[in-house]
Amino acid sequence: MKEIDARNLECPAPVLLTRDVLEKDKPPKVNVIVSNDASRQNVARFLQSMGYTVSDKPVGRDFHVTGTGGSSQESDTPGEAPAAASTDEGAARRILVMITTDRMGYGDDSLGLKLMANFIRTLKEFGPDLWRIVFVNSGVKHTIASSDLVDVLQNLENDGVKIMVCGTCLEHYGLSDAKQAGETTNMLDIVTAMHLADKVITL
Repeated sequence: MKEIDARNLECPAPVLLTRDVLEKDKPPKVNVIVSNDASRQNVARFLQSMGYTVSDKPVGRDFHVTGTGGSSQESDTPGEAPAAASTDEGAARRILVMITTDRMGYGDDSLGLKLMANFIRTLKEFGPDLWRIVFVNSGVKHTIASSDLVDVLQNLENDGVKIMVCGTCLEHYGLSDAKQAGETTNMLDIVTAMHLADKVITL
């Protein structure tokens, strides 16, 4: 079994290190050691995307993520399946909305919070063009249990919109266990999604 020590590495380094080892050695079984829950989730999801059966367990202060039976086929876009280009007029575009803060604009903070909440509630008006919503920095606070927007985001997920929540940001704010909407992700997945999107809107 190939062992990868990815402890104390910042996102997305654990995933990138794991990817490099898989590309070089193609091990049938791999064990990746990481230091936090966000890295555990990201590495597990990456291994699954590469065809491994994944299990994980805490060992002391770390997590051991074990993958068995990887696929020989390698993905060019780990964690994010490439979407076919839209060539038909009127076909849905892939719009990615990146929310980098918990409020909109500057000035009155209570107004900014209200404006951002109204914006997120109105995202459904994009219809089938809305493809991904990415939450980073304090924007991740909209995805936790105490947020009034959890139901809105879960409904968007049920409609097929993928919601990506920065794992490093959740860890920074101590909110990893409070997340109720979206998938914990890493910067590699975010950059890949931005590359695949037809349009990126950043707030």
